[in-house]
Amino acid sequence: MNDNSVVTAMLVDDETPMRDYLRICLLKVWPELQIIGEAANGIAAAEQAAQLSPDIIFLDIRMPGRNGIEAAVELAQRSQVVFVTAYNEYAIQAFERGAVDYLLKPVELERLQQTVERLQLRIREKRAQVLHSSSDKAKPLQTEVPITAESQQIKDILQQLMQQQAPQREYLRWIQASVGNALRMISTKEIVFFRSDEKYTLVQTEQAEYLIRKSLKELEDELDPDEFWRIHRSTLVRVSAIAEVTRDFRGKQMMGLKGRNEKLEISRNHAHLFQQM
Repeated sequence: MNDNSVVTAMLVDDETPMRDYLRICLLKVWPELQIIGEAANGIAAAEQAAQLSPDIIFLDIRMPGRNGIEAAVELAQRSQVVFVTAYNEYAIQAFERGAVDYLLKPVELERLQQTVERLQLRIREKRAQVLHSSSDKAKPLQTEVPITAESQQIKDILQQLMQQQAPQREYLRWIQASVGNALRMISTKEIVFFRSDEKYTLVQTEQAEYLIRKSLKELEDELDPDEFWRIHRSTLVRVSAIAEVTRDFRGKQMMGLKGRNEKLEISRNHAHLFQQM
């Protein structure tokens, strides 16, 4: 912004790591922006927005309870709304046709910078309009926030998306790992397997490994069972990473992974996954 006025924002996403990551990204491209609130669902977002009146709301679409789609129209009547989404290409085309601000997960700094520049311009224009209208004769107070052309446009776009997207369970998409003083966001699509001991869980990707404080039981409950299989009490593996299953000299089933040398043991309790062996 070219003036000294304060610009405020809210972050709305049901995944805490994604809110943390977006906060870090915004600090890099817009350090003057003040994050004044966070929410994990649409109900809390609407309540906080009514109290805090943020200039901008970064809003995830799919959340538990009242989701982003249901909350978006109401929120757009008060604030600039930016959708942060993992939706497919069809949905993105719908956003682009409607000239609605959106960010794809994982958020890239260059793309975020473009969105920030558009937001700064819109907020300057909106504040100039308010300043101009304040010089006019006072108007009666409104008891309801009017539906703006922008919020109506968002309503139309989201109705299209709701017709295209069937309700489904939302599985964990991101793992947060601390690397020194940095926060690393790991897409579950990068992960080859998880291996757990008593204190930590090792996250193995094709390029690196990380340690997190999240139990294997928690991960198993939150990950898509079609993408990750439990093959041992201490191991979860990505199905698409499996290359082969063999037996060693003791008769135990061992799993080979694509492009990797190590073998993972398959316990008796999970041998049913590979009944053809």
